[in-house]
This record gives sequence, structure tokens and C-alpha cells, in this order.
Amino acid sequence: MGNIAVFGGTFNPFHLGHYEILKALCESNEFYKVLLVPDRVPPHKDADGSVSDEDRIEMCRIACEDFKKAQLCLIEFERSGKSYTVDTIKALGKIYPEDRFFVAVGADMLKSLDSWYNFDELKAIASFAAFNRGNDSEFIKDIERMRDLGADIAVFGNAIPEISSTFIRDNFGPEYLPEKVYDYANKRRIYKRKNN
Repeated sequence: MGNIAVFGGTFNPFHLGHYEILKALCESNEFYKVLLVPDRVPPHKDADGSVSDEDRIEMCRIACEDFKKAQLCLIEFERSGKSYTVDTIKALGKIYPEDRFFVAVGADMLKSLDSWYNFDELKAIASFAAFNRGNDSEFIKDIERMRDLGADIAVFGNAIPEISSTFIRDNFGPEYLPEKVYDYANKRRIYKRKNN
């Protein structure tokens, strides 16, 4: 039995904030495997800044190349309907029945964790790996609140850079993405260049 970190998101794009979380999870002795799980995006989102699933998946695959523990996981593309974290963890539990799962969350997601779909069931079958984002002053208070609600939360010390995916999509530049991810996105002309 071991611990598996599950890091999900839209990853549009996979930026340096995501990369720092992935790196911290992979460098932690807590986990023997880190699953990077891009979520499904409804077709109607194409009009508001989303890119193709293929491009998002490829950016995640490229990011995983840097870490031995990281593994691209497309489990949310294997079923129809909305991709709820609790359903993903239940599906992963059938693949890794002996392991314990930790869902990676940033400070922004931590605030609303108790509003997630079937939160009571999720906290019963998974723990959480929490990362402060931009040194959020409410981070510790939010952790205490979630623990009072019964969530098992492991705190990771390094603060993750506060980076907005929306800002990056509108101000695309190499300073916001891992180098290989930037090279791919730039070659594919997925996002707007700065000052265009």
C-alpha cells in the first residue's frame, strides 16, 4: 500500500504554478506516484478561451517528462458527463485498490472544498495535499475549517506563484510556462502573443 497524489485541472495552459505543484508532489517522499489528470471541457467552452483537448493533454504529457513519478492519466476522458473529483477517485480506487489518494488543491480551491460535489463522500475516500498560492493570508484558517469538517489535509510548505491562466492566454510569453510547454504552445500558436 502506498500514497498516490492526484493533480487535476483544466491546464489551459499548463503554467509555472502548475509545474511547481507537480514538482513538489514528485519530490515528496509521501508519494510513489503522481497522476496528472486533465479534466474534460464541454464543447461550448471553446468560445471562451479553451483550447483543444489534444493540446491540453499534450502540454500535460510534456510536463510529466521532467519527473519520474509523474504519469499522465486520462481517466476523465474515459467516461461521459461532468468530471467530478469524487467519481475520478472512485474509478482510480478500482485500478489501485491498495493505495491511498491525495487530491492536490491550491489555496483558491481549498476555500470552497466543502462545496465540491459529494464532498462528504470525497473526504471519506481521499485526503488532500494543500498548497498555498501567492501566500494567501487565509490559508491556515481555511485548512483549519476543512479539518473541522473532517477533511484529512497534508500541508505543503512552499507557496505556489499566483498565476492566472486567463492572463496567460491573453499575454502569452515564455516567462509564464515551463520551457518545453511554451515551445509546444508557441509552435502551435495556441495563445495570443503579448502586444498583439
